[in-house]
Amino acid sequence: MADMPPDREALQALLDFHVEAGVDLALDEAPHDRFAEAASPPPQERPSDARAPAQRQSGTPAPPPATPARPLPMAAAGTPEDAAHLARELARHAQSLEELEGLLAGFEGCALKFSAKNLAFADGNPQGRVMLVGEAPGADEDRIGKPFMGRSGQLLDRMLAAIGLDRTQVYVANIVPWRPPGNRTPTPQEVAICKPFIARQIELAAPEFLLCLGGPAAQNLLDVKDGILRTRGRWFTYRTEEGREIRALPTLHPAYLLRQPLQKRLGWRDFQALRRALDGRE
Repeated sequence: MADMPPDREALQALLDFHVEAGVDLALDEAPHDRFAEAASPPPQERPSDARAPAQRQSGTPAPPPATPARPLPMAAAGTPEDAAHLARELARHAQSLEELEGLLAGFEGCALKFSAKNLAFADGNPQGRVMLVGEAPGADEDRIGKPFMGRSGQLLDRMLAAIGLDRTQVYVANIVPWRPPGNRTPTPQEVAICKPFIARQIELAAPEFLLCLGGPAAQNLLDVKDGILRTRGRWFTYRTEEGREIRALPTLHPAYLLRQPLQKRLGWRDFQALRRALDGRE
């Protein structure tokens, strides 16, 4: 029996699955260490026997040897500790959000950069009184290059609208600005490398209120150990490296609320508390 032609819809579904999982490059069957290959100089090219006599007769100098490939930056070729140290140095010297975004775009110390499509640095108004910080971008955020663009972002917009706010009045970011493959949780090393950048981003934006969306954001920014269900709805103090104090409120991440709709009542309470604080009533 002749082979059946491939099912186009099945192939498209398989391709979509791989894209959602973070696969965007076809590789060989055997694994390759691309970092080692990039850091190794290419083999020296030897002039052919036919060209060498002609060069000697004409007096034309031989071409210079091939230039070795440029080594990877320290952050890309070194340890996670090296990368975190470089991140701290770069972030410390950024004098504006635009400069910080440019430094982050050129930073190669976090491997997530090489699997993500786009840097999702921020969205909204950096002059707003409220800054919201989540954990990491998802597939929609990675495609668009802005945080909170998918279903969780739509829910976040509705929650903001319920207390009279929108993205022209708030500033939105994530601790990790690149999407982890397959939407996995960022590793502690990846968070440690990216943390100096979000700390400087908060410092430069200088909001009056900081809303930590989800447990990872609250734990990493506020240095709390308890889970989000124990910390949500309580006011904390976030201190910048310059010593400025910002009122911070942990709340449930919109993605969690999509999975647990009954918990939306808790998120609503937290957003009402933020509204009262903005109005000077809490």
